[in-house]
Amino acid sequence: MNHFNALAVAVSAAVLTSATHAAELKVPVNLPAHKEGAYVHQAPTLEDLYADKSIHPELREVILKGRDLFNNTQQLRGKYVFNDNSCRNCHMGEGGQNWSGPVWPAVTTLPDFRGKNGHVNSLEERIAGCFAYSMNGKPPAYGSDEMVALSAYHQWLATGAKVYERNISGRGFSSLGKQIPADISYEAGQKVYQENCAICHGDDGNGQRVNGKVVFPAVWGDNSYNWGAGISRIYTAASFIHMNMPLGKPGSLSEQDAWNVAWYINSQERPQDPRFTGDAAETREKHLNFHKHTRYGTEFNGKVLGQHDNTGDKPFLKPDNLKPRSFTFE
Repeated sequence: MNHFNALAVAVSAAVLTSATHAAELKVPVNLPAHKEGAYVHQAPTLEDLYADKSIHPELREVILKGRDLFNNTQQLRGKYVFNDNSCRNCHMGEGGQNWSGPVWPAVTTLPDFRGKNGHVNSLEERIAGCFAYSMNGKPPAYGSDEMVALSAYHQWLATGAKVYERNISGRGFSSLGKQIPADISYEAGQKVYQENCAICHGDDGNGQRVNGKVVFPAVWGDNSYNWGAGISRIYTAASFIHMNMPLGKPGSLSEQDAWNVAWYINSQERPQDPRFTGDAAETREKHLNFHKHTRYGTEFNGKVLGQHDNTGDKPFLKPDNLKPRSFTFE
């Protein structure tokens, strides 16, 4: 094992023990307080799942399978997943952690209209989007064993939560707002990345593997999320980074540092947006409600970001089961 991989193992071990030894780490944790009047839900724990005798044993097994798929989505690599991501990489705390895009609000607020694809989405459809964009893959079929298990896990995390509550604290990735600062800097972001991120994600952004297993996911390049993923938006990446990175030290970067490093990371190339028309600038304009927050289709260093046919390890552009929907009622 070379020095870099040995370092990755050491960092990984420190991260994995941080949850149980947070007091010993003595790192700054500067997460915001919940605003007065906002709804706060604490997702149940694994111990709660085993203790709840009202849950049928077969349902418990399905929930546990969904949890397993959520935490190790790489087991679906080459079938539904074509990059280094698992669901837990963006939705930390096994999908229940506030300020890290907890997934239970998808259960309590869907079906609902979603601007990204312009129609009313179900829970399964929302999960499908994560496979198509964040994991640069193909969603499991609606109603399949994998999709039912993932949906069951999402719904279990929402146990006891209010339905259609909108004022949810710690939801999503927009805590820094959506307005990109005028003084955002690629060069400053590069410095932040080298000092805080490269140790895990690599100088080349390609992440870290140990014995073939992904330890830290890629943040750009063929093994990263594609140009259509939510975290390719600058404000989404900045808020996620500010509230969750570096791993084990949430809130330790300044807001400006988070903005800058998000700008730097999302100025790097990655697999093509599945909605690609053949022209990145045209695709950007067609989906401007989304891409106005990304660098996709804009010129950088003399090239138009996203103007390529590279789909990473995925042997297709758009999944055949990611289809537009229009409701017609008789």
